[in-house]
Amino acid sequence: MDTHYCAYTVHIECIFFSLPQEKPMTAVFADVLESTREPGTSRFSASGVADILGLKQQDLAELAGVHRNTLRIHPESPRLQSALRDLMRVLSAAAAVQPDPQRAIFLVKNEPIPVFRHKTLFQLVQEGRTEDVIGYLESISAGFVG
Repeated sequence: MDTHYCAYTVHIECIFFSLPQEKPMTAVFADVLESTREPGTSRFSASGVADILGLKQQDLAELAGVHRNTLRIHPESPRLQSALRDLMRVLSAAAAVQPDPQRAIFLVKNEPIPVFRHKTLFQLVQEGRTEDVIGYLESISAGFVG
């Protein structure tokens, strides 16, 4: 019995091309951050933060522990500005885990986290646990599973 071997030569050509560069995550978050700044000041705009997060003014006031009129009448309130800073810190940490801004916001507002008894990150911020939230997001960003 004769055995015949066939040899095939395959020519593979690799073509490298560059796709349009997406905006780096830091630039995307910088745009989000700038959209929450009160024009002409160095403070956050309560309505800007509420808009970005899809919150009602009342919900934002409740999170900050201030009366809803404070958002409009006293936007410089230290308590309000501190709460807005905490929210933006959490959003910044979430952007490191999920670079798409809408997905990062969804993560913060809606995703139940088992290690925190299935509370959302937003609920934890409401409880004053911002540092726990940021630590959790940093661990996820570093590759740990939460």
